[in-house]
Amino acid sequence: MEWRDEGILLTTRKHGETSAILEVFTAGHGRHAGLLRGATSRRMAPALQPGTQLALDWRARLEDHIGSYRAEPVKMRAGRVMGDRAALSALASVCALLAFTLPERAPHPALYLRSCALLDALGETRDWTVDYLRWELALLEEMGFGPDLTACAVTGATEGLIYVSPKSGRAVSAAGAGDWAEKLLPLPGCLFGAPARTGDVAAGLRMTGHFLDTWLAPALGERPLPEARHRFARLMERRAAGGAR
Repeated sequence: MEWRDEGILLTTRKHGETSAILEVFTAGHGRHAGLLRGATSRRMAPALQPGTQLALDWRARLEDHIGSYRAEPVKMRAGRVMGDRAALSALASVCALLAFTLPERAPHPALYLRSCALLDALGETRDWTVDYLRWELALLEEMGFGPDLTACAVTGATEGLIYVSPKSGRAVSAAGAGDWAEKLLPLPGCLFGAPARTGDVAAGLRMTGHFLDTWLAPALGERPLPEARHRFARLMERRAAGGAR
């Protein structure tokens, strides 16, 4: 069995003295692991960072074997954002969430393209933090746990949606919230194309984090969300409060 594809490096785990097991998110083969010999070499070791784009050849005697990789770096993303704390934290969060969430060997081509686009935008575009927030929503939707943000659950209105019900996952307008507003999750307008205001991304991450933690994670076996995601959310909260950048 063999195939050739490109993918985003998610995790690296040392195997023996000079090899490593790579976990990669590929366009056509989903989240896929394989053994890379010579991973500690001078040529390969610097490239084996989360987020690196790799050209891959995978071979195995049988399809269900872990198999082995031959890999060539196509794009090294971690070094490009090393001087941007927030972008580097976002890159780590994306890779950790993909490794945490995706089923093995199940293709998700639309999510793959969206993930590549986000990783390329980190630190490069003005609104990349909003792109990240939209990516988390896309991840939830791809896994079948996306909230319904199309209309108010109470009034049916499609405009003025500023909350989300933590139980039903449905959007709620200011008029529909009434006395329940304090119990609802924030729904920032930047998700609907409005300019992002201070604190919007942090508020949005509280919303997506709720559904990642209470809907998606239990479906994956009650595992806690990756610490990398918590670190990024805390960093966005501090920025919203005017803290460290």
